[in-house]
Amino acid sequence: QVQLVESGGGLVQAGDSLRLSCAASGRTFSSYAMGWFRQAPGKEREFVAAISWSGGVTYYADSVKGRFTISRDNAKNTVYLQMNSLKPEDTAVYYCAASYTRVVVTTISGYDYWGQGTQVTVSS
Repeated sequence: QVQLVESGGGLVQAGDSLRLSCAASGRTFSSYAMGWFRQAPGKEREFVAAISWSGGVTYYADSVKGRFTISRDNAKNTVYLQMNSLKPEDTAVYYCAASYTRVVVTTISGYDYWGQGTQVTVSS
C-alpha cells in the first residue's frame, strides 16, 4: 500500500513558476514509476509527466514539454513537478500517481495509487 500526498499548489500569475511535491509513504517508493496528471473543470483527467523508478527516464505531454520538469528523490520518498512559464490553461487540480510497472506510464489505467490532488490556478 502506498499513500501519496501532494503539496505546493496555489494561485500564481501567467509566466510564474511553481514546484509541486508528492510525498509517498512506505519503504518501497523506489519500486514505483511515478506520474503527474491534471484535471481542469469540466475536462477529463490528462497525463502531464512521468518518471521511471530510477529517475533515468522521463516523459512529458506535448503541452508541457520544455516548461515542466519531473524529478524524484528516492531517499526522501518524494516526486516533484517543477512548472515554469505557467499559462492560464495549466489551471487544474494536479494529481500524483504511483505505478507498479516501474517504467514510464502515460495512461490513467497504468497507475495503482493516487493522491488527493492539489489545486493550481494561473491567472492571466
